[in-house]
Amino acid sequence: MRGCPGLGPAGAHRPTAPAEGPVVDSESRRRFVVQIHDARRMHFDFRLEVDGVLKSWAVPRGPSDNPSDKRLAVPTDDHPLEYREFEGVIPQDEQGSGTVIVWDQGIYRPTSHDLAGAPVPFAESLEKGHATFWLDGAKLHGEFALTRFHIDDQDGTRGPEAWLLIKANDRLAVHDRPGTPDPHHARSARTGRTLHQVAVAEREGAG
Repeated sequence: MRGCPGLGPAGAHRPTAPAEGPVVDSESRRRFVVQIHDARRMHFDFRLEVDGVLKSWAVPRGPSDNPSDKRLAVPTDDHPLEYREFEGVIPQDEQGSGTVIVWDQGIYRPTSHDLAGAPVPFAESLEKGHATFWLDGAKLHGEFALTRFHIDDQDGTRGPEAWLLIKANDRLAVHDRPGTPDPHHARSARTGRTLHQVAVAEREGAG
């Protein structure tokens, strides 16, 4: 779930709202992207622009606009900002090989506040383990939250860090249907293509 084109060892540098949405400060309009990655295990990569990089989580079942769905989000390596535009096929001999499409993209606005109601910088809210934000994308809309927890081992030893990605119960929430798309039939927000169409185009171009 960690790979992208040109990636060497883990952590190496990689080459290449609605009116009601709350705004925290003049720098609050930041980019987000959700990519579907048909790697060894199909998953969605949820990425938020924070402090000059894309903070990233692998979401096996994808983000949902139904507040009843609590989606596991596993943190992965930071990615460069230009990776939010990547759509194509990562070669088999590179880490994270597989086809990638941009399922959603847009602007997000941090909405985290402290107990006194004062805005909390987004990077700080992530560091503390709970961050809320408003998404204004092609497909995802409204407020979401990321909340950190740890998957403990059976003997009680603290396990690896993980997060939950949950839709807020606002007016843009969906309650009457499953909130996650079928990745095999989902279409790119950038090009309208499916994973299969991207893979075929890549093969034909290489031929």
